[in-house]
Amino acid sequence: MAVFALFPLYYVIQASFAGAQNLYTTDLHLFPVHFTFANYVTAFTQEPLLNWIGNTLLVCGLTALCGLVCSTSGAYALARFRFAGRELTLRALLTLQAFPGLLALTAYYLLLNALHLLNNLLGLVLIYSAGAIVFCCWNTKSYLDGLPIELEQAALLDGATPLQAFWHIVLPLAVAALFTFMTGWNEFALANLVLNANANGSNLTFLLGLYSLQSDFRTPWGIFAASSVIVSIPLMLIFFFAQRYFRSGLAQGGLAN
Repeated sequence: MAVFALFPLYYVIQASFAGAQNLYTTDLHLFPVHFTFANYVTAFTQEPLLNWIGNTLLVCGLTALCGLVCSTSGAYALARFRFAGRELTLRALLTLQAFPGLLALTAYYLLLNALHLLNNLLGLVLIYSAGAIVFCCWNTKSYLDGLPIELEQAALLDGATPLQAFWHIVLPLAVAALFTFMTGWNEFALANLVLNANANGSNLTFLLGLYSLQSDFRTPWGIFAASSVIVSIPLMLIFFFAQRYFRSGLAQGGLAN
């Protein structure tokens, strides 16, 4: 199973270092016959790859920030306070998660068209944030239910304000924003709806940029593979940096503070 899981990754990496003609063959080579960096040079010099990565980082970063602020504050209210409509709100959030975002494509298009946000990165941020808040709010609320309220009470006794207790005790647990970041990084259908891969090559996320490389008659597989390897590096670095938060069950941050 490990071979089946890792071989596609290996094939993409070795294809990125192979010449164009080496990919149009049925022979299986463990290493590129003609090793070259030409695909990487072409990806950086002839394609707006860095611009695509920058757009993706901007969209995912703003989505994660918006999801962090809105979902954490909403989850905190649902977990710590009792108010009219609380149970109905929880049921509504759970119900919304049952419907995939693709069902709302037409509604998203009409709404963004009315707001003049089509082919605009801000429009994509709004859609990603709206979908992410539901997921993050529900999950963060579950994590807060397991966080002892005595931690916040101890902070209040030490002279902290409710906002300071929320900032130093609760907010470090909001690692759900990382899930939001990764969702936006790997999403294609909604991005294609908002940005239109055929409209403007510089105003695309990297997935749409890779999609735009292919044509009806030819696909530069070597450049495609090299670009795929390059754009996977930022997400890998983010995951390696944040993996300790995933292993901790989101409780380590509150106890450390």
